[in-house]
Amino acid sequence: MPQLLDKTINILDIKYIRGPNMWCWVEVLEALVDIGELEEYPSDKIPGFYERLVSKLPSLVEHRCSYEERGGFLKRVEEGTWPVHIMEHLTLELQGLAGFAGGFGRARESTTSGIYKLIVATPHEEVTKQAIYYARDLLLALIQDRPYDVDANIEHLKEMIDDLCLGPSTACIVNGAKEKLIPFIRLSNGNLVQLGYGARQKRIWTAETNQTSAIAETISRDKNLTKSLLASVGVPIPYGELVKDVEHAWQVAQEIGFPVVVKPQDGNHGRGVFTNLRTKEEIYAAYEVARHEGSGVLVEKFIQGDEHRLLVVGDHLVAAAKGEECKVIGDGKHTVLELIELQINSDPRRGPTEDYPLNQVRIDSIAELELKSQGYVSDSIVALGKSVLIQRNGNVAFDVTDIVHPSVAKKVVLAAKVVGLDIAGVDLVAMDISKPLEEQEAAIVEVNAGPGLLMHIKPAKGNAQPVGQAIIKHLFPMQQSGRIPIIGVCGSKDSTLVSQICAYFLKLNNFYVALSTQQGLSFNQRPVEKNGSSEWERGRRTLLNPLVEAAVIETTAKGVLMEGVPYDLCAVGVVTGIDKTILFPDQSIVEEKQLFSLYRTQVDVVIPEADGVAVLNADDALVVEMADISPAEVMFYSPDPSNAALTDLANKGGRSITLSDHKIILRQGFHLAYSFSIDESHFLNQDQKLAHVSPMLAAVGAAWAVGLPYEIIETGIATFLPEEAIA
Repeated sequence: MPQLLDKTINILDIKYIRGPNMWCWVEVLEALVDIGELEEYPSDKIPGFYERLVSKLPSLVEHRCSYEERGGFLKRVEEGTWPVHIMEHLTLELQGLAGFAGGFGRARESTTSGIYKLIVATPHEEVTKQAIYYARDLLLALIQDRPYDVDANIEHLKEMIDDLCLGPSTACIVNGAKEKLIPFIRLSNGNLVQLGYGARQKRIWTAETNQTSAIAETISRDKNLTKSLLASVGVPIPYGELVKDVEHAWQVAQEIGFPVVVKPQDGNHGRGVFTNLRTKEEIYAAYEVARHEGSGVLVEKFIQGDEHRLLVVGDHLVAAAKGEECKVIGDGKHTVLELIELQINSDPRRGPTEDYPLNQVRIDSIAELELKSQGYVSDSIVALGKSVLIQRNGNVAFDVTDIVHPSVAKKVVLAAKVVGLDIAGVDLVAMDISKPLEEQEAAIVEVNAGPGLLMHIKPAKGNAQPVGQAIIKHLFPMQQSGRIPIIGVCGSKDSTLVSQICAYFLKLNNFYVALSTQQGLSFNQRPVEKNGSSEWERGRRTLLNPLVEAAVIETTAKGVLMEGVPYDLCAVGVVTGIDKTILFPDQSIVEEKQLFSLYRTQVDVVIPEADGVAVLNADDALVVEMADISPAEVMFYSPDPSNAALTDLANKGGRSITLSDHKIILRQGFHLAYSFSIDESHFLNQDQKLAHVSPMLAAVGAAWAVGLPYEIIETGIATFLPEEAIA
């Protein structure tokens, strides 16, 4: 297509919106895309485009698009749609094929012809940014009928996900938090995550928590000390000793009786662990490896049976996995190494990353010793039908949770308790996990801190176990949400003042209060920042502080546009008003309905249903419209008791705040719930025009919504002064 070969698509800018926003409730990238002359070429005007698109990415048939049916997007392409809409779906599909299933996307016109906004939900800024560029390149290749390597793009995105995103163990815990509407904040580029806000936060680092004792973790690394503690409470362990040198290792092995195990005293992840050793040569070789993996070497009795990993969370056994030996069967043609690749590593369940339930098998020092004991080396050709053992452990990924004997469960919970771990991976060797340990001379061989969870969430065989949910239940028992009271305030007038009054009320109730406004940030009326960081960053700092028991966070329309809201949900959302004359043409916000979509974000992030309240200015028609889209209870405020919106709400039994006879009136339906005189309020009485009444009503409504006692609200009305307000 010669006329299209010189056409291009330029990505002018990509903005990372880090919190809930006017587009959706999660982080998004908003790209400004210039399609130039391609504005004249919708998809139905490009010969062969539809066929090339379907051939290159047939999985796009699952995209429903505006038709809300399977194949809906492809139908739009066939009928004719514009390049940025196609870029949206290509970006989502590339992310999905790389491991990010689902996702939100939109394509919207800007105020300039040929320039569009592309909005895509992002699990990680860098991954989605790269996906957008790949989508642009792929789209141009399809338009111009050029070859393009989609598979290479997907592989690169997978590598980025593996490098940049949460690991599977941490991610499964975070997903468990999401199910319970418990908020989370990633604190580092690694797997350190905060669950909950402020004073109710917990922290995890993979499968360790802020409740994991450093003493217990140290004990678990010392295998000999762990064994002695287990033995003291009657938990069966293999007999063994800490040895001084290689000769001592051989001596202890003879005393114990063969076969034996040689392993590091404080190793982990199975490194340097040699099992089923029977000869002096094997023990000498194992000792030399094990001593480099830890500070000492243990020699133990070898326990017959399969290796098991049992996961203990708090007082409960929540998952169990069994290991299986790795063997190859000779064909008289291939070497041991070749057979490993053909018969073991070819299993699609095996791979180099944590996404695979089974590791690829390599010939290490342990495998070399195992082969040698059978008379083989790695390049030996194995006779037809001959079985060769390659690996005894390292394949603990076969779920057996449902068959664990109750007495075994009690023993492993006790083992975790005696070491002191709140989350533990207990290694146990037994012939049959469905029978008591005493009946089969089974034993617990290790208790580990920070256990991997992949074997339980993605087993090679059997049912996945809800270990993330179990850890969340342990950290947040009794339906705890990890949330502190957050009052979010947004509006084009008085929002800073409303925020200050709300913070003052909360402080009177003896909360440690964080206040973030356009004027700065304060903790418990102590200013810590006037200007410097962005609005989003100030708001986020209130949630990271472990002393904060309640927060008031003001967000501006500009802040929502550029970075989003700094929290996921709030207990109370206040909207003070919308000035229709304050538009944002540089961001293509030029219409009243766009302003509505922008400011409604404050209502969208209120905790849904009975737990949240939207406090809305009944004197602003656009704000009143937000009542219809509120996910939670709506409370109106107005100085005018005859306001029609207040009357309509009263007819529905709703709550309202108004002014009458120098009293602030709280009503539930038409019933008087409480009243506060404003005669003692110097702040209100010094204002001859009563311009401050409306902000005070909004703050009183927020305080009522968050459940402050009437006496506290009354004191706050009487004593609040602007000079005492911080931030």
